[in-house]
Amino acid sequence: MKDEQMNIVVIGHVDHGKSTLIGRLLCDTGTLPEGKLEKIKKFCEDNSRPFEYAFLLDALQSEQQQGITIDTARCFFKTGRRKYLIIDAPGHIEFLKNMITGASRAEAALLLIDAHEGIQENSRRHGYMASMLGIRQITVVVNKMDLAGFREDVFTGIRTEFGDFLRQIKIIPEAFIPVSALHGENFINTSEKMPWYKGKTLIEQIDNFRKADDKQSLPFRYPVQDVYKFTEENDERRIIAGIALSGQIAADDEVIFFPSQKKARIATIEEFSNAGQTQISAGSSAGFTLRPEVYIKPGEIMCRACENPPSFGTSLRASIFWMNRKPMVMEKKYGLKIASGRASVYLKEIINVLDASDLTTEKNKKQIDRHDTAECILQTLKPVAFDLADQIPETGRFVIVDDYEIAGGGIILENISDHTQGFIGEYVEKRNAAWIKSLVPADLRSARFNQNAKFIIITGAQPRLEETIAGILEKELFADGKNAYYLGIGSMLNGLDYDLKNKNEEREKRESEIRNKEIDLKYKVENLKREVEREFYQSNIGDTLKDYIENAKVWFADNKGFPQEKCSLCNDKRKLVANFPNGKTTETNCDCSNLVHRYIPEISELSLIKFNKRDGRYQSDRSFYISKSYIPSKNSSYRDEYGYNEFRLCQIVDEFNDVAIELHEAKEYSTKIGFKTKEECQKYCDWLNRDKTEE
Repeated sequence: MKDEQMNIVVIGHVDHGKSTLIGRLLCDTGTLPEGKLEKIKKFCEDNSRPFEYAFLLDALQSEQQQGITIDTARCFFKTGRRKYLIIDAPGHIEFLKNMITGASRAEAALLLIDAHEGIQENSRRHGYMASMLGIRQITVVVNKMDLAGFREDVFTGIRTEFGDFLRQIKIIPEAFIPVSALHGENFINTSEKMPWYKGKTLIEQIDNFRKADDKQSLPFRYPVQDVYKFTEENDERRIIAGIALSGQIAADDEVIFFPSQKKARIATIEEFSNAGQTQISAGSSAGFTLRPEVYIKPGEIMCRACENPPSFGTSLRASIFWMNRKPMVMEKKYGLKIASGRASVYLKEIINVLDASDLTTEKNKKQIDRHDTAECILQTLKPVAFDLADQIPETGRFVIVDDYEIAGGGIILENISDHTQGFIGEYVEKRNAAWIKSLVPADLRSARFNQNAKFIIITGAQPRLEETIAGILEKELFADGKNAYYLGIGSMLNGLDYDLKNKNEEREKRESEIRNKEIDLKYKVENLKREVEREFYQSNIGDTLKDYIENAKVWFADNKGFPQEKCSLCNDKRKLVANFPNGKTTETNCDCSNLVHRYIPEISELSLIKFNKRDGRYQSDRSFYISKSYIPSKNSSYRDEYGYNEFRLCQIVDEFNDVAIELHEAKEYSTKIGFKTKEECQKYCDWLNRDKTEE
């Protein structure tokens, strides 16, 4: 146990004696370097200043002059049980950012409260921040009991009031200990001046802290910091560099990278001065080569393919603590840093804002002010990989950057991303809704130029070769009498993007404009192709089938969703509302808001068809595609006069019987059976619904 090390942070309001407490711990445990105590005492004597144990920690001249801790200080001491790294975090609200930095790596916390001054604003705020950072082992140290006359009622009052506050934020303190850091009361030995206290001394309580669970048992997480390519002495290695935050991995393990989802195997593990390494675990700084080599960008997270993967997406629900003087507002771009990942992020929605000093909440707020804690929705421009903070804290925490400074930090509570929709997807959808369509129909344009429109993208790993191929293709098409134009990526970067400050991120918006033109062109061409195919195939089949197709109507089973009856547990909006003791309210969708799916008969005219051209047996088995009634949504990206859904109709039958059941059992996925009457189709739907229930 003596080789074990534990990280403990000392937090609390300014001037409540944090540095003095640590200095006394170092002195009483004999951890100070030889001559250090005498040097500080002589310094105080030479400058006519009283000696303070805090001077053993406050190394900066400004800290000693003003008597406050500005930056975090780290020091080591040891007891008979283990070694400790003690982090002295500043208590002044102006240096809250430094406090969070210090507390982020702690496994336990000592939260100091001045017995004479009582519970202050930052006492509560630091307690909340420790909870937010996932520190669950907190001991409250009531310091300066000498100034309160070592009175038990003073200690009891603080223990009752602050204990209630901690329980509201779901923290059960390990203990409340009355001490006097200046005189060393209740540090190593039980204080004779407080005989009413029967609990552990400070050192005993520190030794009673439990070491955090071994990170090796968690899923493997390895944020990629960089990729290095070596060339000297015929060294062809591409080494992925980073640090393992959790889990363990060995050579030949299959890995997957997020958010790209690229897969490979570990070929070799490269570690400085340790050739032939075959396995590493959490905390190791090592590099990897892959088999096969895949293109990986810094910021991705490498994981073992056989373990639980991280989440990834563009929309996350998070709890943020804001520290910048300027408020966090919507419609402004910020920088997001998660592990080694970087992305542009926007504040999409503020759910509620919490005052961490008294746990009061405020809804409908339009910005996050300094020192506010907010539950909100963040939207990134590109997918990012992460874990929830309560699962793997190292990849569940993030910081927000504004104007090259850390402006806030937070933890991820939930992934609410829709992988088919993101910031760019929403932008394109809105752009399509407002798109002004050409008055020249696609068929007339095609007839004028005697060619169909095509959008060709040439890509690869050799830009010069791609440019050469594209240039030759443009020249050959032009020589053949076709209208062709080559738009190189260089033209985009220095044309459409000439005014962009951050081209890698802002370019996505500009590229969406070109993709929008592509969508508009693509679907006009597709609709023209459908019409040509319809005319061609209808002119080459028998009159009987042609007449049947042109005039008949077919009933088929369509799977539709129907609302359920409202239950008695939810409100009028079908939301389940939960009220917490701290005043926080959350809402979730009730199960009765889900649609119940069942099959119903649907009619369709055989007016838009597309024959199955693979087998050519058009007349023998009536194998063709059929459209069902379809009106495009006003928000659809495919809004045009020919919009419709199509599916393959495998057979048209007269009645629902054993033959129809056999057809159903043998039909391919996404094909349907047609009925000539609604009554027979209804029987088929009843059978499908019953069959679904039985399954």
